[in-house]
Order: sequence, then structure tokens, then C-alpha cells
Amino acid sequence: MFAAKSTRFLLLVLGFAIYFTVNEPQTAYAMHIMEGFLPLGWAIFWWAMFIPFFILGLRALIKITKETPELKIMLGLAGAFTFVLSALKIPSVTGSSSHPTGTGLGAVMFGPLPMSVLGSIVLLFQALLLAHGGLTTLGANAFSMAVAGPIIGYTVYKWMMRASGRQKLSIFAAAALANLSTYVVTSVQLSLAFPAESGGFLASLAKFGGIFAVTQVPLAISEGLLTILIWNWLQSYNSDELSILQRKMKGA
Repeated sequence: MFAAKSTRFLLLVLGFAIYFTVNEPQTAYAMHIMEGFLPLGWAIFWWAMFIPFFILGLRALIKITKETPELKIMLGLAGAFTFVLSALKIPSVTGSSSHPTGTGLGAVMFGPLPMSVLGSIVLLFQALLLAHGGLTTLGANAFSMAVAGPIIGYTVYKWMMRASGRQKLSIFAAAALANLSTYVVTSVQLSLAFPAESGGFLASLAKFGGIFAVTQVPLAISEGLLTILIWNWLQSYNSDELSILQRKMKGA
């Protein structure tokens, strides 16, 4: 029964992905740093920062699938959720674009390390199929969305659960802050690579951060609410699997 319900849910998520991919507004900009935009030195630096997390994430995924193979479909759902949300490019008032990230749900379910793999696979597909991001900048984009975002989201979730014990509020905060932290890191990456002539890094950070802030704050709130809805759906139809996940995360 779980496999049938999860398969229907996965098909629904993928259907939305195809729909929004075909019908998304065309724009020359994207939040992911585009191909060739970063200087070579910075591109290599962010690849070097990302690769250790990817290796640790692979080890974590192998462990999960060996110890609890019944959670493979849940891993697929987390990856599909990330793909759908991060593929929705929304033009901002500044001429750039913003989008949700979808990594908070997977971070809450499996921890941050598996999301370094799932998120980077999503970014690779988007770079190859949607021209959203790039291959030389994949390390930088993966570090911001698949590493930093999930780490912040997971840390916030664990802290709020210990402080308040309110799971839904903790999930909302985790998803919203995983989203916002991705954009903060992206702004830092761009500011380091392109410091302003007047004011240097800080002036550039204020500029890049301001570009995304107008649209990203409401998007982060919306993503937090949507993540709670998905969590409620999983509790209604996949409570056994969520119980396994909760026990696994407590023992981690």
C-alpha cells in the first residue's frame, strides 16, 4: 500500500515539475550562478569546498539504503520535492529571479548529508536540461543549496525541537531558513568573486543580498507552509515510514 501511494505522489510531483518546466516564464537570469560567470579560481574553490560533503553524503545514503531499504522511496520523494520547487524560477522586481529550494524537507527527514547528494543531482539535471545554473559553477551552487541550506535547516529544526517540542513550527522554520540561507551564501559567493569598487565585499554583499531579498522572504515563508502540508500528507499516509525516520534520526 505504501509503495502504491508513494508512487502516485511521486508521479504527481513529477507531473508538476514537467508542467512548470514547460510553462515557466523565460528569463535571462537565474538564482543559480550561471555557467562561466565565476572566475576560474573561485569556481575551483567552491568545488573543493563541496566535494567532501558530497563524499560524506554518499556514505550516508549507502548506510540508509542498506539499513532501511524501505526508505528508498522516501529518499526519492525528498529529491523530487527539491527538483520541483527549485525548478520554479520566479522573476523578481530587480530583473533577476528567485525560487524555492525544497531542501528543508529532506534535511528534516534524513539529515543534511544525504541532501548534499540529492541536491547536487537536482542541480546537475537543471544545468543540463533547463540551462539553470552551470557545470563549472555546480560546486558553488551545490554548496549554497545542497550543503549550507540543509545544514542550517537541520540545525534549526533540532534546536527548535529541543527548545519548544513543537514539530510543525520547527519544520516551518527549518524549511524557511534553509531557503533563506541558500540565498545568503549565494550572495556571499558573488560578493567574494565581484567586490564593489567602492566599499568592497560588504557593499557588494548588500547589493546582491538586496536583489534577492524582496522576493525571497515571502518565498521562504511560502516554502515553510508548503513543507508543513507535505509533512501532514506523509503523516496521514506514511506514518510507519515517518516513525522509522524519527527513530533513526534520534539515534543519529
